[in-house]
Amino acid sequence: MTVFQAIVLGIIQGLTEFLPISSSAHLNIMPWLFNWQEIPEAFDIALHFGTLLAICIYFFKDWIDLLIGGYKKVVKKEDSTSGRIFWYIVIATIPTGILSLVLDAFSEKYLPGMAPIAVALIVMGILLYIIDKKAPAEVDYDHINFKQGFLIGLSQAIAAAFPGVSRSGITMTVSRLFKIDRESAAKYSFLLSAPVILAAVVLKLGEFAIDLPFIIGVLASFISGLLVIKFLMGYLKKGSFKIFAVYRVILGLIIFAVLIMK
Repeated sequence: MTVFQAIVLGIIQGLTEFLPISSSAHLNIMPWLFNWQEIPEAFDIALHFGTLLAICIYFFKDWIDLLIGGYKKVVKKEDSTSGRIFWYIVIATIPTGILSLVLDAFSEKYLPGMAPIAVALIVMGILLYIIDKKAPAEVDYDHINFKQGFLIGLSQAIAAAFPGVSRSGITMTVSRLFKIDRESAAKYSFLLSAPVILAAVVLKLGEFAIDLPFIIGVLASFISGLLVIKFLMGYLKKGSFKIFAVYRVILGLIIFAVLIMK
């Protein structure tokens, strides 16, 4: 892994982890197109560590509120939005983590190569477009209920089964299906992803090679991820997911075109 490759992959991870366009698809596409060596799984997780830092920094105040709210809900029986959301995330993360491990093993064995990624990009793009267009925005972040919060969290496991689906893509799509407004869907999606990414980082911690490409890759992922969160949270105040859905379909078709030409 060269420093240049680490920078490129770090930027790609930061740009695509939070947009509903699939970071796993893009991290597979780059080595495939340019004949780079396959990305080691530990380095992939390291890049996710960069985006995890971005989530922690951008939503720092929210995390403090969530921890305090979660504590007060159990110990002092005080109800609050932050307390409810905290426990939604906790309760959804446990089965999601277990299911993700099972489905990830299934994916590696039965869905190798770029074709399944292209299919997932296109299918998820179409679903995102249709659901986002038709679903009204009736529920905000403060009024997400347990059923919605749990099922949105559990949907993350689908991203582990089908590379190219996108963790943020599936959670935002399910959120819109539940008529949650776009900005709230994005915020809840980002908060949900943190425990899952953290668990993956902890599991691979012993395999990290702390060298210059590692440091540069994590830094590039962190900076680009932070900028993308800021952009998306502002964009979704008035914008829709249409542009991302269209991009997914176009990218999937390009992959099929390259596969045919090869």
